[in-house]
Amino acid sequence: MDALTKLKAAVLPAPVRAVLERLVELGFQAYLVGGCVRDICRDVAPKDWDIATSARPEDVQRSFKKVVPTGIEHGTVTVLHKGTPVEVTTFRSEGAYVDGRRPSSVEFHSDIEADLSRRDFTINAMAFDPVTGRAVDPFGGAADLARRVVRCVGNPVERFSEDGLRPLRAVRFYAVLGFELDPSTEAAIAPSVPVFRKVAQERIREELTRLVLSPRAAEGLDLLWRTRLLAEILPELVAARGVRGDALEGSDAYAHTLAAVAAAKPDLEVRLGALLHDLGKPRSGTSSDTAGSLEDQEAEVARAVLERLHFSNKVTGRVTLLVRNHRLDLEGTVSDAQLRRLAARVGPACVEPLFDLAEAIRAADRKDSAAGVAKVRALRARLEGLLATRPPLDSKALALDGRAIMAALGVGPSPVVGEASRFLTERVLDDPTLNTPERLEAALLDWARSRPS
Repeated sequence: MDALTKLKAAVLPAPVRAVLERLVELGFQAYLVGGCVRDICRDVAPKDWDIATSARPEDVQRSFKKVVPTGIEHGTVTVLHKGTPVEVTTFRSEGAYVDGRRPSSVEFHSDIEADLSRRDFTINAMAFDPVTGRAVDPFGGAADLARRVVRCVGNPVERFSEDGLRPLRAVRFYAVLGFELDPSTEAAIAPSVPVFRKVAQERIREELTRLVLSPRAAEGLDLLWRTRLLAEILPELVAARGVRGDALEGSDAYAHTLAAVAAAKPDLEVRLGALLHDLGKPRSGTSSDTAGSLEDQEAEVARAVLERLHFSNKVTGRVTLLVRNHRLDLEGTVSDAQLRRLAARVGPACVEPLFDLAEAIRAADRKDSAAGVAKVRALRARLEGLLATRPPLDSKALALDGRAIMAALGVGPSPVVGEASRFLTERVLDDPTLNTPERLEAALLDWARSRPS
């Protein structure tokens, strides 16, 4: 089935069709544009529906009862049709991009092809009018979809100089869609690095997130390296690759990281943990100024990267926690108490992602990945069995609360209550059967008698 047939057969959400029909009824041109057209042609259900029209923003506002001027200075308004938001943007051309991020001016007009010519890639520069059945594809987007190629509209150097995020978007489409980059498009990325440096970290984070969660995350990261973008986004990973001139040194660490990302389940925190887990390790011939254990160094490098990219505090905290604790003892004899302490250290909610990360790292081991994965799974099964009994893992689960501890010790609020609570928590991590009021009180009194007066 060709692209036009797919577009004509597509079932649109009722609010989207209603807005299109209303605009055409009033004598305006109205098209579906961008990602929704691309996705329909790929037999993928669109997540977003964007409408482009010859109607000016003020025309759109007059044409519907409820309209929100969400980006009216750029020609975008949101029509609320029976409570459903539908984004409508006026055909426009753009002035020079003076800062590599946004156009210096926007001009509204009635030419759909001119509107499409300002877009980034041919597969995003197609339009379709479901009312008349007309498709507009001046740059061969449908053919590029069939060839599975990401290609810039027009001159790729010009497209990338307009918006510094576009080179990263090209690599993201490569990874997410499983397409190849057109050679001229790929060749234009490295020269665009100075413009890319102007892009806000938040925008880079959003594109990197999509890339990391994609089916070809490892290949996408390697393409970032080949096109010099990785040095701007993750210089720590480039350092792990160990590039010195034309020689590769320490590339095992880089290959291991990419293999771990590829093996990790498509969960953001697990994939980020796989990406960052090995970046704090001192390389051959280098020294580390970071105090603390190797685990602390790795965690702090991971935290620094995530904070630089403005990930949320929640994601940063959890990924840092996973990186700090990913080195499981798979060779020695791990006691039940040690496993409970691991669960207490990371929290029950992080146990599953921690073992997912550990499994991915072991799967990336070139020497004996199958045996390593089996050991991780066996340890996971043991811990899951222990957690199924709902053992006390923190002071909140103690059979004695703060008031009961104070009563038993005959003290008021003071630091000693916290010390006592930590002592009891350690005891029940060793032996959960101690977690009864009577046994904890007896242990508490013994502890109090042994403390220096």
